[in-house]
Amino acid sequence: MRVLSTVLALALTSALVGAAPAHAATGEVVVFTTEFEDLVRYPDPASGSCTVLPPTAHVLVNLTDAEVSMHAGRGCFGPGVPVAPNRGWHAPPSGLFSFSVA
Repeated sequence: MRVLSTVLALALTSALVGAAPAHAATGEVVVFTTEFEDLVRYPDPASGSCTVLPPTAHVLVNLTDAEVSMHAGRGCFGPGVPVAPNRGWHAPPSGLFSFSVA
Protein backbone atom coordinates (compact mmCIF):
# COMPACT_ATOMS: atom_id res chain seq x y z
CA MET A 1 0.00 0.00 0.00
CA ARG A 2 2.84 2.37 0.85
CA VAL A 3 4.48 1.81 -2.57
CA LEU A 4 1.17 2.48 -4.33
CA SER A 5 0.73 5.76 -2.43
CA THR A 6 4.27 6.86 -3.35
CA VAL A 7 3.76 6.00 -7.03
CA LEU A 8 0.45 7.89 -7.12
CA ALA A 9 2.02 10.93 -5.42
CA LEU A 10 4.91 10.96 -7.91
CA ALA A 11 2.54 10.58 -10.86
CA LEU A 12 0.35 13.44 -9.63
CA THR A 13 3.37 15.68 -9.05
CA SER A 14 4.72 14.92 -12.53
CA ALA A 15 1.35 15.68 -14.10
CA LEU A 16 1.04 18.99 -12.29
CA VAL A 17 4.59 20.10 -13.07
CA GLY A 18 4.31 19.03 -16.69
CA ALA A 19 0.98 20.82 -17.06
CA ALA A 20 2.47 24.26 -16.41
CA PRO A 21 2.38 26.25 -19.64
CA ALA A 22 5.61 27.71 -20.96
CA HIS A 23 5.57 31.49 -20.84
CA ALA A 24 7.74 33.80 -22.82
CA ALA A 25 8.45 37.27 -21.54
CA THR A 26 7.18 39.92 -23.92
CA GLY A 27 9.83 42.37 -25.02
CA GLU A 28 13.56 41.91 -25.09
CA VAL A 29 16.65 41.78 -22.97
CA VAL A 30 19.35 44.04 -24.42
CA VAL A 31 23.03 43.69 -23.61
CA PHE A 32 25.59 46.45 -24.19
CA THR A 33 29.07 45.06 -24.74
CA THR A 34 31.53 47.67 -26.03
CA GLU A 35 31.41 50.83 -28.07
CA PHE A 36 32.72 48.86 -31.04
CA GLU A 37 30.07 46.10 -31.04
CA ASP A 38 26.36 46.08 -31.86
CA LEU A 39 23.87 45.68 -29.03
CA VAL A 40 22.98 42.04 -28.38
CA ARG A 41 19.23 41.49 -28.29
CA TYR A 42 17.30 38.55 -26.84
CA PRO A 43 13.66 38.92 -27.99
CA ASP A 44 10.85 37.31 -25.98
CA PRO A 45 13.04 35.08 -23.78
CA ALA A 46 11.27 31.96 -22.53
CA SER A 47 10.42 31.56 -18.86
CA GLY A 48 12.94 29.33 -17.15
CA SER A 49 15.51 29.83 -19.88
CA CYS A 50 19.18 30.41 -19.11
CA THR A 51 21.29 32.53 -21.43
CA VAL A 52 25.05 33.02 -21.17
CA LEU A 53 26.10 36.63 -21.70
CA PRO A 54 28.75 37.48 -24.30
CA PRO A 55 32.34 37.64 -22.96
CA THR A 56 32.41 41.43 -23.40
CA ALA A 57 28.97 42.03 -21.82
CA HIS A 58 28.95 45.22 -19.80
CA VAL A 59 25.32 46.18 -19.07
CA LEU A 60 22.07 44.18 -19.22
CA VAL A 61 18.80 46.08 -19.71
CA ASN A 62 15.49 44.31 -19.09
CA LEU A 63 12.90 45.64 -21.52
CA THR A 64 10.49 42.73 -20.94
CA ASP A 65 7.35 42.44 -18.85
CA ALA A 66 8.96 39.85 -16.55
CA GLU A 67 11.68 39.86 -13.92
CA VAL A 68 15.10 38.74 -15.13
CA SER A 69 17.82 37.43 -12.82
CA MET A 70 21.55 38.00 -13.33
CA HIS A 71 23.68 35.05 -12.24
CA ALA A 72 27.39 34.99 -11.43
CA GLY A 73 28.15 31.90 -13.46
CA ARG A 74 27.39 30.43 -16.85
CA GLY A 75 24.66 28.00 -15.75
CA CYS A 76 22.14 30.19 -13.87
CA PHE A 77 22.78 28.12 -10.73
CA GLY A 78 22.18 29.62 -7.34
CA PRO A 79 20.41 32.84 -6.54
CA GLY A 80 20.58 35.70 -8.98
CA VAL A 81 20.23 39.44 -8.70
CA PRO A 82 16.67 40.36 -9.75
CA VAL A 83 16.38 42.92 -12.52
CA ALA A 84 12.86 44.35 -12.72
CA PRO A 85 11.23 45.31 -16.03
CA ASN A 86 12.59 48.60 -17.43
CA ARG A 87 15.71 48.38 -15.23
CA GLY A 88 19.32 47.44 -15.90
CA TRP A 89 22.28 45.84 -14.19
CA HIS A 90 26.02 46.10 -14.60
CA ALA A 91 27.75 42.86 -15.65
CA PRO A 92 31.54 43.02 -15.42
CA PRO A 93 33.05 41.78 -18.72
CA SER A 94 34.28 38.26 -18.09
CA GLY A 95 32.13 35.77 -19.97
CA LEU A 96 31.12 34.31 -16.62
CA PHE A 97 27.61 35.76 -16.28
CA SER A 98 24.21 34.52 -17.38
CA PHE A 99 20.59 35.56 -17.02
CA SER A 100 17.33 33.71 -16.51
CA VAL A 101 13.71 34.75 -16.86
CA ALA A 102 11.18 34.30 -14.03
